[in-house]
Amino acid sequence: MLVDDHKTMLWGLERLIGGEHSGMRVVATASDGAEALEQAKALQPDVIVLDLDLGGISSLAILPALAQRGSTRVLVLTASHDQAILDQTVLKGARGIVSKDAPAEMVLKAIEKVYHGELWLEHAMLGRMLTQLTQPGGGSAQAVAVASLTLKERKIIAALVHGSGTPAKLLADQLFISEHTLRNHLTSIYRKLGVYNRLELYAYATKHQLGELPPGA
Repeated sequence: MLVDDHKTMLWGLERLIGGEHSGMRVVATASDGAEALEQAKALQPDVIVLDLDLGGISSLAILPALAQRGSTRVLVLTASHDQAILDQTVLKGARGIVSKDAPAEMVLKAIEKVYHGELWLEHAMLGRMLTQLTQPGGGSAQAVAVASLTLKERKIIAALVHGSGTPAKLLADQLFISEHTLRNHLTSIYRKLGVYNRLELYAYATKHQLGELPPGA
């Protein structure tokens, strides 16, 4: 699904992504936040390409709602180079950020990577995110959240920690479950721990030592 307030940009993206050799299909387009939320709820797209600036209004406000909707992943398209804004974009659930100046091939590759459960971020940004996400915080709420995890969810978290860059399909194969089942488990884990994506989950799990299974598991 494409979300952009410029019709020319939507037209170009739709033809790029829906090209005969891309293997992708555009299921819907939206030009504002309300329409994007409505379309996402109705269609549950695999990937949403979201313009960070919708007619002068930041799409950061709707990003968490889009990113937490089922197995949908959000790739942000932006002309901004403001590190603080881009960092907030990832913290609110974006799986990747691609510049509006990027070549067509890079846009398609970013969509493909995000679809397969990987992150599309610069190394410098990844470093900043991990630093922010591992800052010390309160303990009681985390203890309750961790205690609410099922054994299966703990196994998934442990596998993710030990293979942080592993694509979702390969991770699912290692756990002997389908990719769809893995996505459902991850959605449940994100909700319980209050995180939005695999990067935040990795940082949370590392901080709270969830890379190993509890005794007797």
